[in-house]
Amino acid sequence: MNPDRLPGPIAGLMGRLVDASAGERLAVSVAALLTAILIGGVVTLVAGVFATCSDPILGPFCYNPLAVYRYLFLAPLSDPFVLQETLKNSALLLFTGLAVAVSFRAGLFNIGTQGQLVLGALAAALVAVRVGPAAPDGAVGGVLIAGVAMLAGAVVGGLYAAIPGALKAYADANEVITTIMLNFIASDVAFFLVSAYFQKPGSGSVETRDVPAAATFGPGLALAMAVLLVLAVTYLLWGTAFGYDLRTAGIQPDAADYAGVDAKRMMVTSMTLSGAIGGLGGAVWVLMSVGRWVNGVPALGFDGITVSVLASNNPLGVLFAGPLFGSMQAGSLSIDFQLGVPRQLVGVIRGLVILLVAMPELFRTLGVRWGMGGVR
Repeated sequence: MNPDRLPGPIAGLMGRLVDASAGERLAVSVAALLTAILIGGVVTLVAGVFATCSDPILGPFCYNPLAVYRYLFLAPLSDPFVLQETLKNSALLLFTGLAVAVSFRAGLFNIGTQGQLVLGALAAALVAVRVGPAAPDGAVGGVLIAGVAMLAGAVVGGLYAAIPGALKAYADANEVITTIMLNFIASDVAFFLVSAYFQKPGSGSVETRDVPAAATFGPGLALAMAVLLVLAVTYLLWGTAFGYDLRTAGIQPDAADYAGVDAKRMMVTSMTLSGAIGGLGGAVWVLMSVGRWVNGVPALGFDGITVSVLASNNPLGVLFAGPLFGSMQAGSLSIDFQLGVPRQLVGVIRGLVILLVAMPELFRTLGVRWGMGGVR
């Protein structure tokens, strides 16, 4: 679309979003979140009219929006199971959200985090199973196995992400299309390898052998590692020359070339870094959640895209968006059982939150690409 053909009010709004400060963008996100909660409450009330119940307080409205939001956002504070699930979800979403945010900062759309996570998880599981018998007993051996497994996951995820990065840099292939295609390839390759060569003996499912118990860890440690990684990547992007080159190559590739930055090499490097973080998230999923690789890996990579968008593609913002989305995911597990509210309705509420919070950043991104506003 030609931005000159946009209606004046819309063009002005997009230019205003481009020029918005960090504080203003935060205020817009908070306002969008509150608006989504308000609209979601109305939708919940209206949906309750068509349900059957005998609540003397709500009358014709069978679903209580306040109760829904209490379970959706506050259940981790009172329910140990929901708290545990929130910690797990938050840790994994910090990894995948950060992976997507890094690629966005380099001006690339890494939609392939899911595939990188799947192969990283498989590599971590296989390496942990292989290294386990040779590692010393006790905590030292567990740390060694976990460390090598996570390194393997990061390396495989990074190498797999380097493929679309190189295709983008040297063949001008659209990274959105190539990363989506590579997601399917990763899932099928992992399924074939496990079912043909690494199947757990006696299992009726497509899964690997269990990793050594000493190498597994809880969600608290995983969350701490994720937070440290977010802080480290934030420093890398804003506190080092490499980070400056990466961000410049993503925003103004012509200026980067003029300054002596190899934009093509930076594309490959940024995608490799993004994939390494995604692969590391897959390793954490194996070592924290399931203890082995199992077919049917959750769509954590796609959820990471949502987290990154909610965080305005800012690594520090992922620290808040990840736990928020993780809490919503965990809280929704008990709403159907506790309140009788259909999961589909909870999905609508979550979708409203994502949509309204993400829309301002979407318009801002388009405004930046179209050269609107006074700040670049």
